[in-house]
Amino acid sequence: MSNKTIKTDVERALGGVTNPRHGRDIVAAGMVKDVAVDSAGAVSFTFVLTREDPGSLARQARKAVESIPGVTAVKMNVVDSADGRAQPTVRPRPPGSPLGSDRPTAPPPPPTADEMPALGKVLAISSGKGGVGKSTVSANLAAALARDGHRVGLMDADIYGPNIPRMFGENAKPEVQGGKIQPLEAHGVKLMSLGFIVERDAPAIWRGPIIMKIITQFLRDVAWGELDYFFVDLPPGTGDAQLSLTQIVRLHGAIIVTTPQEMAVGDSLRGAKMFERVGVGVVGIVENMSYFVCPHCHEHSEVFLAGGGSRLAAELGVPLLGQIPLQAGMAELADRGEPIVVSQPDSPAGLALRELARTVVTRTADLAPAVPITAPPAVG
Repeated sequence: MSNKTIKTDVERALGGVTNPRHGRDIVAAGMVKDVAVDSAGAVSFTFVLTREDPGSLARQARKAVESIPGVTAVKMNVVDSADGRAQPTVRPRPPGSPLGSDRPTAPPPPPTADEMPALGKVLAISSGKGGVGKSTVSANLAAALARDGHRVGLMDADIYGPNIPRMFGENAKPEVQGGKIQPLEAHGVKLMSLGFIVERDAPAIWRGPIIMKIITQFLRDVAWGELDYFFVDLPPGTGDAQLSLTQIVRLHGAIIVTTPQEMAVGDSLRGAKMFERVGVGVVGIVENMSYFVCPHCHEHSEVFLAGGGSRLAAELGVPLLGQIPLQAGMAELADRGEPIVVSQPDSPAGLALRELARTVVTRTADLAPAVPITAPPAVG
């Protein structure tokens, strides 16, 4: 099959995908650009989304192209219409105005953060660096609260490495009913993650506007229902996901996860300061991997340098919410979709995480949604 034939088939297949926002197919709407097919049958094209378009359109477009006979690979470059590479919008020059006054319009201001009372206490769970067990803490904290009878939602905003599906043993595609995405549920927790939507091996190459779109859709277009607690598992660091979240919803606070090592503490300090600079208070610090409990003699051993979480809490003037021990078998349980507070609730880590959940309930009982700073500083 010739490249020209494949290209024609690609354009025809993409023309069969309709944007529900305006009822036009994505080709006619100008959302597909630069379609190319190489000699091996690999297809590449640019897909342009606006903030109003459903993010699922990108997945539909990819699936449509992958189904074409002769296509060996699909490379889709997703960009936002507000991206710097898009054509600027030019204001019409009023009659009589001087030449040169038809400058591009200014970029739209960031959205105003909404208070979403139906979500209950909205808490971000963050870390300054990866590998500290942030998602493990998020999953077990949510499951522990659900086990205690609370209505809990957990949004996986770690779009670069979504681990929540694996930790809860869920990987089905969410259904859409009445225009709302239906969250999956496991261990009493309502869940939403990019890992439910994209293929497991799909590389997460996301630019800022697309990150904003994903987080917006997960907050506003998912049927979360009435909740008592809503946790957002953020990616490590202080980037687009963190700032996007604070611009979309008014948070009640942030929980910072660290480990005892000084390097992790330093990174976590920067993450905590970022939340403070955008008007979000830090509820407290969770020190993960604090110590190891021997399963035979039950002796506590400090594997890493001790006291990092306490030092960070003292520097920030916030409480140390809990110290979670290392425990053999936790990784295997996570891989099987069994949070340890569910599968081994009376183990050292299970008890510590259940106590953490009770502490979070106490510490957040009187918190009101933060009033965000209207022009947060850029954070690298």
